[in-house]
Amino acid sequence: MAERLGDLLVREHQITATQLAHTLTVQREARVPFIPALEKAGVMPGDILAGFFCRQYGMPAINLPAVEPDHTVFALIPAEIARRHEVLPLSKVGGSLTLAMADPTDVAAMDEVKFRTGLNIEPVVAGYSHMTAALDKAYGSGEEPLADQGLEAVMASIAEAGDLDVELQNEELNLPIPDLEKVSEEAPIVKLVNVILTEAVKRGASDIHIEPYEKEYRVRFRMDGVMSTVMSPPLRLRDAIASRIKIMSKLDISEKRLPQDGRVMLKISLAGKKKQLDFRVSTLPTLFGEKIVLRLLDKEALKLDMTQLGFEPESFAKFERAILKPYGMVLVTGPTGSGKTNTLYSAISRLNAPDVNIMTAEDPVEFQLAGVNQVQMKEQIGLNFATALRAFLRQDPNIILVGEIRDLETAETAIRAALTGHLVLSTVHTNGAAETITRLLNMGIDPFLVATSVHLICAQRLVRRVCNQCAQSVTVPAPTLIAEGMTPAEAASATLRKGKGCNLCNDTGYKGRTGLYEVMEIGEAIRDLIFAGASAPQLKQKAVEQGMMTLRRSGLLKAMQGITSLEEVVRETVAG
Repeated sequence: MAERLGDLLVREHQITATQLAHTLTVQREARVPFIPALEKAGVMPGDILAGFFCRQYGMPAINLPAVEPDHTVFALIPAEIARRHEVLPLSKVGGSLTLAMADPTDVAAMDEVKFRTGLNIEPVVAGYSHMTAALDKAYGSGEEPLADQGLEAVMASIAEAGDLDVELQNEELNLPIPDLEKVSEEAPIVKLVNVILTEAVKRGASDIHIEPYEKEYRVRFRMDGVMSTVMSPPLRLRDAIASRIKIMSKLDISEKRLPQDGRVMLKISLAGKKKQLDFRVSTLPTLFGEKIVLRLLDKEALKLDMTQLGFEPESFAKFERAILKPYGMVLVTGPTGSGKTNTLYSAISRLNAPDVNIMTAEDPVEFQLAGVNQVQMKEQIGLNFATALRAFLRQDPNIILVGEIRDLETAETAIRAALTGHLVLSTVHTNGAAETITRLLNMGIDPFLVATSVHLICAQRLVRRVCNQCAQSVTVPAPTLIAEGMTPAEAASATLRKGKGCNLCNDTGYKGRTGLYEVMEIGEAIRDLIFAGASAPQLKQKAVEQGMMTLRRSGLLKAMQGITSLEEVVRETVAG
C-alpha cells in the first residue's frame, strides 16, 4: 500500500523518484508507516498530502483540531483498530459513519470498520499529526490506561460538575438517548467508573454490585465472598453510570426493560504495573433502575495447580485418581461462587496434553485455556449444553467439560458420553455430594446409568483465610467445639486463630480464601445403594463409613491448622 501511494505521488508529480526512495529508506529505518515517513523525511507535510488526497479522490478534508467529534461513536471502533489504521469516527447519521482517515487509500481499514460496525463509511481526510493527537484525546494516550485516583478526589470532582444534573424525570426514561450518551462520556463519569473498577482490583474484589434504590445509590464489592459497601454516588448519576458501563461492554443503552449481558476488557495501571482485566457484565431492571453486576475475571488470580486449592491429601488422591481414568463422569457441586469453575479448570490443566483432545461447553467461557477447544453457549440461537454435547461426540474427544448439568437432555447425553469411552467433567447445583445422586435420579435418569457412569462427586465451599499479619490465638470452650463436630480429644488440644484486623486485610481479619472439599467415590457398596433407591442421608452415611471427609470435617481440620476460623466453618457448612 505504501509503495503504491508513493508511485501515485511520483506519477502525479507531487514528489520525485529520489524523494520516494529517501522516504522509503526513512520508513525502514524509523519503522513507521509511509505517511508519517513523508513528514519525517521532510518530503511532504501532512496538510499538503491531505490537500492532494482531497483533489485526487474528491474527498472532503477537515481540520481535526477545529472539529468536535460525537464522543458516543468512539465506542464503535476499539482503540487498537483505530490506532492501527489511523482512523477516528466523528459522527453517525442513520446508517452512515463519518470516518476521519490519515490515508484514504487504505481500503482494508474501511472494510474492517464497515464489517465491525455494519455501517456505511463516509471517509474524510485529516492530517497525520492531527490524527495522532485526536486519537490520544479520544482513546487516551495509552501511557496510563486508567488513572489510579482516590475515590474522594473523583467524588469531589463530580460534586463540582454542575452540568451533570441528571434528575429523575419519569419512570421509564430520564433523558433522551443522545443526551444520555453525552452525559455518560463526561470526564467525571468516566473517572468515577474507572475508579470503581480499579478500586475493586486493589481490594481483591471478585464482584462489583451497583445498586439503585428509591433514595440511595450504592456500590458494593464482594471481597473474599462477603459483601461490603464501598461508596454511595449521588442518585442523579444513576443513568449516566449505567450508560457508561453499557457503552464499555457494547450493550444497548436504550434498552432498560430487559436484562443484558456483556463483557469489558481493559488495561489498568496499578502501582506502576500494567494489568489486563476482563469483567463480565450483567444488567437487571429493578424497581428503581438497573442494577449492574460486574464479575472480575482475573487470570492472574486463577489457580491451575490442583495442589494449591486446599484439598486434604486423602481427598486430593481420590479426586486425582478419578480424573486420570480414561472414561466415566466426575461431578463438582456447590453453590454459585464456591470455586467449582476453578476446580474444573485445574483438572483440565492437569489433563491437558498434546495427545489429548479436550472440549468444553461453557456459559460463559470465563478464562481462555491454551490447547483446549472452548465453546460459548448461545441459547438465543439454540446452542445449549445438550446441543454442544451432541456435536462434541462427532469431534473425536477424549475429555469433555460441560459447564452445568441442569436438565434431563444434558444429563442423558453426558452419561451416554461417559459410558462410551469419554471422561466427562461437569457441575451440578446441590448442597452435598450425596444429594447429587438423588438430583440426577429426580431428573429422570435410570439408577443403573447413574451408578455405572458416575465415578466421583466432589462437593465444595470457599471459606476466608485468617490474615497472617494480624492473626492471634483465641480460646473456644471445649463443649462448643464438640458441638460443632470436634472429638473431645481435639477440642481439648485445639488452638484456633482469628484475625484482629489490619491495613492488609481492610480490617476484616481475613485475607484470601481456601476450599473445603467433600469427595465421594462411587464404589461397589454405594452403587448397590443407588440400585436400591437409597436416600441422600443413607448414601452419605455409607460414604463416611468408607472414609469420606465431610465439608464440616474439612473445615474443622483447617480451623485446627489455623488456616481459617471456626466462625467461617460454621457459616459455610452444617454439622453431621
